[in-house]
Amino acid sequence: MKIYLAGPLFNTAERNFNSELTKLLREKGHEVWLPQEFEQRTMTPKQIFTKDVEGIDWADVVVANMDGPDPDSGTCWECGYAYRKKAIIVFRTDFRVDHKILAQIPIPGHVGSAATPIAKRRSSCFELTFALTTKSSAICLGWRSMTEHPTI
Repeated sequence: MKIYLAGPLFNTAERNFNSELTKLLREKGHEVWLPQEFEQRTMTPKQIFTKDVEGIDWADVVVANMDGPDPDSGTCWECGYAYRKKAIIVFRTDFRVDHKILAQIPIPGHVGSAATPIAKRRSSCFELTFALTTKSSAICLGWRSMTEHPTI
């Protein structure tokens, strides 16, 4: 599967996490577009934007890190851009607000829920344990027309 890995990449810890997750996904046979492998500090914002769009368009699925009390704005934009075109998988490893964020994602069809675009498309949640963490991270899937989850 061709995966665009979206997530913050502004400090050493974030870049290291992205690199390790990319390595694990590649070891499982997936092709991964990791923006930090393409973006250089000498690039203009327009060049970075163009490269990121190229990566999302190339991918079958966007896998997005939504860690932090306020997920990275670039990652949110990447999910928004991919929304009508791609499967989107969002994950969190940040245990500090994990339960609060997931509690705010309404179940489709639930009366009275203020559904967000990704939540409207959510088909299920499941647990995935990353080798990089000691805690399971909740993963929410948002598939357009697939009936089965891809193996990641």
